[in-house]
Amino acid sequence: MSASVPPPPVRLLLCDDHAVVRAGLRALLSSAEGIDVVGEAGTGEEAIALAARLRPDVVLMDLQLDGGMDGVTATRRLTGGPEAGPRVLVLTMFDTDADITRAVEAGATGYLLKAERPDDLFAAIRSAAAGRTTLSAPVADRLLTRLRSPRPALSAREHEILAQLARGLGNREIARALFISEATVKTHLGRIYGKLGVETRSGAVAVAKERRLLP
Repeated sequence: MSASVPPPPVRLLLCDDHAVVRAGLRALLSSAEGIDVVGEAGTGEEAIALAARLRPDVVLMDLQLDGGMDGVTATRRLTGGPEAGPRVLVLTMFDTDADITRAVEAGATGYLLKAERPDDLFAAIRSAAAGRTTLSAPVADRLLTRLRSPRPALSAREHEILAQLARGLGNREIARALFISEATVKTHLGRIYGKLGVETRSGAVAVAKERRLLP
């Protein structure tokens, strides 16, 4: 009786803007059975170009990429085309609600933190190739907490302030535009950050765009 034929290895493309990190991941993954690193990208644009040429099964994607396209935008481009693209597995240091939400909504199959154990990373890559979702325990906990305690909707005034924020206005300019005090602007911003699960102005705008809260 002939032995069963093992499945083909998972073709993996690395995307991280740090060459040392990519080298470390490649060395680590060389010890993983059934995973073949077929390429490396240092930018989102490079990841998209290499994915089109190399046809990987999975792209291991960092979110914070220096210059140009960030990891969320690259993920959306890789997964949102008319043809079936690779699965995208996020591997990052960041576990904020905003980062998780943006990555998942962009089409990421999984979301892992760089503190993961190697065996868990290997398993997540294989799961992603098979179309199964894998989340780091802290990420899963945050998502469950948000589902159990949905954040309240933005008020009309908060929508107005968010729109001004998206235009790049500072607190003083927003106060003048809406005929309110700077202190009131700061109060509303604090509430907006809390509702959107972010800590910065850019994070608020990014999440608002993802959720189509801006015109």
